[in-house]
Amino acid sequence: MSQHVLLALIGFAFVTSVTPGPNNVMLMASGANFGIRRTLPHMLGVALGFGAMVALLGLGMDRIIAGAPGLAGAMKWVSMGYMLWLAWRIAHAAAPGKAARAARPMGFLAACAFQWVNPKAWMMGLGALSAYSVGAGGALMVAVVFTLVNLPSVAIWVAMGQWLRAILQNPRWLVAFNRAMAVLLVVSMLPVI
Repeated sequence: MSQHVLLALIGFAFVTSVTPGPNNVMLMASGANFGIRRTLPHMLGVALGFGAMVALLGLGMDRIIAGAPGLAGAMKWVSMGYMLWLAWRIAHAAAPGKAARAARPMGFLAACAFQWVNPKAWMMGLGALSAYSVGAGGALMVAVVFTLVNLPSVAIWVAMGQWLRAILQNPRWLVAFNRAMAVLLVVSMLPVI
């Protein structure tokens, strides 16, 4: 991969990773509700899970899915259903108190698995693979670049959520914020529909 292509890939990875989407909305909500430290497994799951997804797609899984139109359609509906369920959970997250202390942020494995039902992740991964990879080595390079660029990009969203924590100490503000994040998560699915 030439230096110019690598720089273009890094730019593409940054822009697509840092712009709003399901992962970033959920990470911002988690940062606001749980703080940076408790959200770290979620952040790592997004970065490493997406990198693994891109690598597997680049190594041929995309052709298997493309060859089974019913599977692709089912994945779309499962993805939308799961996102709606997550939006409902965010909208109904407990305000500060006993229930909130028992709540847990999304874990590492759940965040890794979420990449497979995240429509933006699919668009990013397939777009990057079609534009920047040549052969298996190119697919692995795309996966590595995305993993390295994705982690600091998503950390920005968690930090914004953490910053909002002080403002959201009022339970009414936190409920309003969580509901706004749930609406944004649903809106982020509109391009898929």
